[in-house]
Amino acid sequence: MAGSHADVQKHVRAYLLVFGALALLTVLTVAASRVEVSQRLHITIALVIATIKASLVAAIFMHLFWERGASIWWTLLFCALFFAVLMMLPSFTRFDIPPQATEQMWDVTAKVAAPAPGH
Repeated sequence: MAGSHADVQKHVRAYLLVFGALALLTVLTVAASRVEVSQRLHITIALVIATIKASLVAAIFMHLFWERGASIWWTLLFCALFFAVLMMLPSFTRFDIPPQATEQMWDVTAKVAAPAPGH
């Protein structure tokens, strides 16, 4: 029988464990945001923790952990790769900025626009 008491208890235990893990990872995310590190490292840490949390939700609450069909895993792999490309897309445009549009340009412009001393 698919809905036996033992099966239900097994799933309830998994749900409670995932709930505890999600709560712990949320606390870890908040604690990591308080640490003094570079912004890039903050974003990396937050994305890693979010990926772990999303994986737990998909695996347990969406019952993908018990999925045996190969087609679902290929679809998930494609989605994960597509997501990774979308996350890296802004870094691909890093070299699209013309050389004139650098931060130093604004310093030079401010000096040129300022009136000369004594005028």
